[in-house]
Amino acid sequence: MSYDRSHFDRPHRGGGNRRRYKDDYDTHDRRRESFESPEQILKNTIIKLGEVDALQELPRLAKQIREQVPLSVPVISEGIRIAVTEQPYKIPYYAALLRLLYDPTEGENAESSTSSSLGKQVLEDFWKGFQGYLDKLAWRDVRLCIHFFAHLTVAQVISIESMSALLQSFAAVLDEFGVSYGRGRNAALCAIEGLIISGAVMAKSSSSNTTEIIKTVQNYNDSIYSPKLLVQPAMSLFTESRSLENADEVVDTGLFVLKALDSSEFVEVSESFPQPYLDFPDLDPTVSAPFELPAILVPPEVIELDGLATDAGEDAQVKKEDWPQYFFHLFDNETTPDPATPAGFLVRSQILDTIDIFEVNRKECARLLLEYPKWCVPGTFKPKPGAPEPEFESGKNWQLESTVIETVLGSLYLLPESTHKTVYHIALITELCKLSPSTVGPAVGKSIRRLYTALGDGFDVENARRFAEWFAVHMSNFGFQWVWKEWLPDLELSEQHPKRTFMRRALEFEIRLSYHDRVLKTLPEPMQNDTTVISDQTPGPAFEYEDPAHPHYDTAQSILSLLRGRSKANEVLSHIESLKTTLESSGTHLHVDNTIRSISIHCLLSIGSRSFSHLLNAIERYLPLLRGLAGTDTESKQDILSAVASFWRLNRQMVNIVFDKLMQYQIVDPTDVVGWTFENVGGDAHLSGMRPMSLSAFEWDLLKGALDKANGRVMVARRKVAALRKEHDDSVARVKASGGADVGSIEMDADVKPFKQGNDSASENPQLTVALKAFASLTREQKGALARTIEGFVSCLAPSPSAGRQNPHAETVITEQAWETRVTWTADEWNTWETWGWYRHFCRTYSPYLRNYQETLGTVGFAKIEGSASLAAKLMKKTWDMATGQES
Repeated sequence: MSYDRSHFDRPHRGGGNRRRYKDDYDTHDRRRESFESPEQILKNTIIKLGEVDALQELPRLAKQIREQVPLSVPVISEGIRIAVTEQPYKIPYYAALLRLLYDPTEGENAESSTSSSLGKQVLEDFWKGFQGYLDKLAWRDVRLCIHFFAHLTVAQVISIESMSALLQSFAAVLDEFGVSYGRGRNAALCAIEGLIISGAVMAKSSSSNTTEIIKTVQNYNDSIYSPKLLVQPAMSLFTESRSLENADEVVDTGLFVLKALDSSEFVEVSESFPQPYLDFPDLDPTVSAPFELPAILVPPEVIELDGLATDAGEDAQVKKEDWPQYFFHLFDNETTPDPATPAGFLVRSQILDTIDIFEVNRKECARLLLEYPKWCVPGTFKPKPGAPEPEFESGKNWQLESTVIETVLGSLYLLPESTHKTVYHIALITELCKLSPSTVGPAVGKSIRRLYTALGDGFDVENARRFAEWFAVHMSNFGFQWVWKEWLPDLELSEQHPKRTFMRRALEFEIRLSYHDRVLKTLPEPMQNDTTVISDQTPGPAFEYEDPAHPHYDTAQSILSLLRGRSKANEVLSHIESLKTTLESSGTHLHVDNTIRSISIHCLLSIGSRSFSHLLNAIERYLPLLRGLAGTDTESKQDILSAVASFWRLNRQMVNIVFDKLMQYQIVDPTDVVGWTFENVGGDAHLSGMRPMSLSAFEWDLLKGALDKANGRVMVARRKVAALRKEHDDSVARVKASGGADVGSIEMDADVKPFKQGNDSASENPQLTVALKAFASLTREQKGALARTIEGFVSCLAPSPSAGRQNPHAETVITEQAWETRVTWTADEWNTWETWGWYRHFCRTYSPYLRNYQETLGTVGFAKIEGSASLAAKLMKKTWDMATGQES
């Protein structure tokens, strides 16, 4: 709403005056209101089709379009195109609308109707928009347009031959040499879904190539085997089966549905999705000839080459990997749609598209999802309580709320990362619960219980972490109300059993969102008294030297007084050096440097522990102090990280935050954090001693933070080099155009493409030279962090015989026999199993970087297990090969 500025200049005179000026505001708003043109009104009317009853609105809307003066075909086409790509659940009804527009008007003869049918004109203009989506490789929009064309084929508006050729064009993508999985999957889904919708009429045509398309998709799908093993939502270390009982892969399922329909001559299609256009009379081909879709060629993927390479000549350009999509099932096929049926497959596809499209407006998305049954065949979902029974029963009667929640969570639990940020899925479920708490609430509760049960059956470790996040945030949105007593029997399980681990993580997240005592009161007494479930201490700093009885209490207080007095960093450093000299002269300390660093870091963190802003101010003010303590040797940096972890051991979130800030200010490097993490691993914090080295979600968060920092720096450096390179080329081009520069220098500059760091031509541009050196340095740091991570996982899962901490469980937990007896596993065995999960997640998450540097990383990282015949070493190498594309 716009307001008159003069109103803000008036003095405040109380509520009466506000009421007096209300009419002024309304009049002003009406004066400023922008009126829609007739074309805009028509376009909006098209987009809003079906707000009351789509079937009744269709004839009226078709009549309104025909009577529009002047008639604007682009406006009509744009309205339909927007609706098709942003409201996929309405596509059958827009096909029916175009079918009505395809009818010749009264008085038209055959010749004129063939050349100037309104429906044909609209479809011709719609095709231009489709071609634009195709040129941009906007795959979702392309696929939804194909849905539209498929419905129009059934409606006899589009010729079977041209539709068949269109689908064949997408099938041809699968035969391309070296086609990426993302491109192949999108093209396969275009062909699969287009055939599911239009197959009934295409199968009757002698010119149809349905069988050929199915065979092409099948051959492609068979070639994609190993990647599917890495992204299954249930982790199985002992089998290579890609079929799961409670999950399905989208291309596998689509192909299964298509083959089943083809063998049954598509008899199930009529009960699977609405076909309102079938209620209209058949088109006379002699009067209204079917529209011929133009031939297309799917454009290739655009790969930007910046000409940058590493010191070893490796390509530094990172190409994001697409992975197979497995959707987890929470309910049986009587409760939610079976994706292996045409109806179930398309219902899930439309719900996923709606979730994707309306990411920008979760409230509208929630409303549309709860209204989804109105766009389905009657009887697809159970009617709402009190609603009239449908005249036609499809016999499905699925539960809408359970279907929506299962689909949202299925999208959340895609690996290695979900399509959207976790917070979007969480917020969407919250909005669904607010809109219909009595129906969505029970579905959410059932989903939580099903997921909790899955934890003990191999649920992937990354998905278990996301589950704990969602559970904690959802509980915080609804008063932390959960029936924890249901899980009391699980306290008898091993401390590191995934269910026990989930309890600890979920409660830790809940405390971050609230406070310790608030969360503690929501638990039953046995859980309150169990420190392996929830800590008995409130999260906060653990200043080791605040006890007057501590031998270094006076030393710490002297440093604290300087820091609190905001002394200069060099003064504090001088004081620390004097304290170091004193400790050395006493002769009672073996590790004086370590002790001084620990005391100094504890004191610095103590003055920054009140809030996040206090922490940043302390770090920024005493950066010279931190750099002085860190020095240049690895041991000093490890001491700093250990001191941080010790100070914040009661609040592990702060450990991650402080580590990130130390990397940001380059006090420590990502490789230092990776090395420290593997040197100090021991599962969850309450486990200690000489146990086998293992990782929990906490350690994974530290690793991920370090690796993301290293990768992010390389990306920023690459962009800077590219910008300077472009600026350099532009200046050379301007000089050439002006003809005022030395010819020899121009020719030299013109020969620098492709551009490699270290190229002598960069000497003419100092900024470019510096940027290239920085890029080379950061790339070495990136490779170092990745290599150190691989070495760390090797030391955890396949340690050499001479290693101090052996892990005898690394080979046993990956066997089928051990998995079947997992109920007897100890904490060490569950820790080892979780570590295997994090290794798999590392490989699939950072596969683009691992592929680029696979030769270097593979040689350095696996040097200790090269030639090893152990099961653990073989599985590590096999997982690596799958992630880097060396095993098909």
